[in-house]
Amino acid sequence: MPILAVFAGLPGAGKSTLAERVGAALPAAVLAVDTVDFTMAAYEVSEARPGYAAYGVVAALAETQLRMGHHVIIDAVNPVRAARQLWVELAERLDVSLRVVEVVCGDDAEHRRRVETRYAARAHDGIPDWVRVLERQAEYEPYLGPRLVVDTHLAQDPVGAVVDYLSLRTS
Repeated sequence: MPILAVFAGLPGAGKSTLAERVGAALPAAVLAVDTVDFTMAAYEVSEARPGYAAYGVVAALAETQLRMGHHVIIDAVNPVRAARQLWVELAERLDVSLRVVEVVCGDDAEHRRRVETRYAARAHDGIPDWVRVLERQAEYEPYLGPRLVVDTHLAQDPVGAVVDYLSLRTS
């Protein structure tokens, strides 16, 4: 049975890197909201509620993959309950297991370094700077319910623990 895994957390926490590594280990399709959002911006697609359409597109792609029997990892900030509810409803509608992995960087200086390094290396195509990450942090609603919290600053190699949590290890 396929599993829908949602990797959530602030930009720069390490969720995309971890999602890709776990996706390769499983294997699972990794669907990143940022990729859709950046691509829409590159094609000058605008929307009244920035980011909203990207979540919808990723949910539609996830549904297709789950119906095909593939495991799916969603890579998105998921800052508020409304965004998180999208994944709950998808899992319930398709009768698949939902697992949440909340990714944090427990060291503020390291988190800031990651954000600033990534920002400096890109053409600022939607990549937030540290001020915007702090704004997102202020908007970020605490997660309620079961989840695995991974601190990418402390964890040396969290991939095995995440795969175990997702209950997908086939060894």
